[in-house]
Amino acid sequence: MVKEFSSLTLNGHHYKYDELLEFCESQILKEGVPQWESAIYRFILEWLSEEEYVVVHTSGSTGIPKGIHQPKQRMINSARMTADYFSLNSKINALLCLPVSYIAGKMMIVRAFVTGMNLIAVDPSSTPFSQVTENINFAAITPFQLVHSLNQLNENPVDSVIVGGGEIPWDLEIECQKLASNIYATYGMTETSSHIAIRAVNGAQKSPFYEVLDGVGISVDERSCLVIKAPELTPDLLITNDIVSIKDPSHFEWIGRFDSVINSGGIKIFPEQVEKKIFPLIAGRFFIAGLPDKLLGEKVTLFIEGEPLSQIQLENLNSCMTAILSKFEIPRKVVSVLAFDLSNAGKILKKKIAARFS
Repeated sequence: MVKEFSSLTLNGHHYKYDELLEFCESQILKEGVPQWESAIYRFILEWLSEEEYVVVHTSGSTGIPKGIHQPKQRMINSARMTADYFSLNSKINALLCLPVSYIAGKMMIVRAFVTGMNLIAVDPSSTPFSQVTENINFAAITPFQLVHSLNQLNENPVDSVIVGGGEIPWDLEIECQKLASNIYATYGMTETSSHIAIRAVNGAQKSPFYEVLDGVGISVDERSCLVIKAPELTPDLLITNDIVSIKDPSHFEWIGRFDSVINSGGIKIFPEQVEKKIFPLIAGRFFIAGLPDKLLGEKVTLFIEGEPLSQIQLENLNSCMTAILSKFEIPRKVVSVLAFDLSNAGKILKKKIAARFS
């Protein structure tokens, strides 16, 4: 099955099956090869093996990390879906700047096998585009990398940059409007081998709605959470914890996480929606979460990174929030945290921080 996709163009050099095997095996044994690079060669050898599946690991961002035996054919199907959406082919350069320990990095390599595009591999640092001199046509990055790549993406535009691993914060989305590169948010998970839906963040196609890829069906359950039917990617229905609003069979808007909804006096408050409204009011990092309250059950709480606000600053902020939020959304408490706890990917560990004040 893999024999059909066993040649690869890597860093400008095209390798046929036997050449690729020999090259990767020699690089793994070679002294001085960085760990991130050696991991690429190890995955290529895993892909070329006789096994019908690849072992992939979930990130653990929404639960306990686990290993999944993902059939290679499903990964090929996912790669074809992305290739069709972005017209990927052997004439383009694609940047591999994600670690291959997780599905996103692995899928960039699989897409190169399937499409023949030239895969340029660099250290998965916070500023990957600063490491290349070639013209890049397609890249997959995280929101953290996007934050640190705005200048490079403006100076050297990329045709299509897909961003995964978390929602793009609203302040960062505003910055993307200034870019000449086309930025796309993706929605997906390890179980589907990658994204199942794509949303244009800037440019002429900019939209609040995600567009599902061909062959993907969507619905919602009784919680208004997204249910995914993608037989080419997984045999089972995937029931998520993401609350969405479905526009039509091909488009949905992400509202927030079911497990982060604040129940305040019987009223459901979506933190992500409150954050969207107040992001122009706060210069630094912040988030909304619920804290226990004897009367309300939970109270809406605003967490701000940095030194505590002065009384005047706090009064001004409260005045501005009152003007743009409903009475139920207005934070009943403002908590200052000197430095937010962050994940390795740069995500704010909201639950961990909030737990310290519960």
